[in-house]
Amino acid sequence: MRRYFMKIMGMAEGHDVIAMAPDLATGRGLIGLAPDLFLMDIGLPDGNGYDLVPEIKAACAAKVLIISSFGDRDTVVKALSAGADGYLLKDSSPQQILDGIAITLDGGAPVSPAAAVYLLDLLRSPAPSSPVQPLSQADDRLTQRESELLRAFAEGKSYKEAARMLGISPHTVGTHVKAIYRKLEVNSRSDAIRQGFRS
Repeated sequence: MRRYFMKIMGMAEGHDVIAMAPDLATGRGLIGLAPDLFLMDIGLPDGNGYDLVPEIKAACAAKVLIISSFGDRDTVVKALSAGADGYLLKDSSPQQILDGIAITLDGGAPVSPAAAVYLLDLLRSPAPSSPVQPLSQADDRLTQRESELLRAFAEGKSYKEAARMLGISPHTVGTHVKAIYRKLEVNSRSDAIRQGFRS
């Protein structure tokens, strides 16, 4: 898989792979390199990849994009709750992975449609202590367009689908996502959805 991702990275200009790790222990030793992005798998020989995400976030400003074959609800929610900036499945095409890398580096949060379904489940089934407003009511700190975008994400739309639905470019979507994160003081799309529709 590491060779496969190296091949994908070689398809785009402007990206340099500075290190690779076969397990959590080795990956932990690479945090000090403070790269722009960690591509993280989940099923590693010595643990779950998402266990390393909080350590990365605490130590540097690197983004973390999960690319895994695990697409079950529990794994997706745990990874995003740990602070991962995006979640793609390994059956994503090389171009989808490259797009996801670009979106993540631009401050966005790419999530495979199959994984995004679980974010919508969270919105529909909030914890009793954190009631969520209907999708028609978004946080009043957001502009109308930002609220529309957040609503699209809550419905499971991808970046490209949301851009097409709102008649804007994916780059503009990324700009709006940055503004949403800043206003809601969050670092992931799942947190933005929960915070944006919380009463």
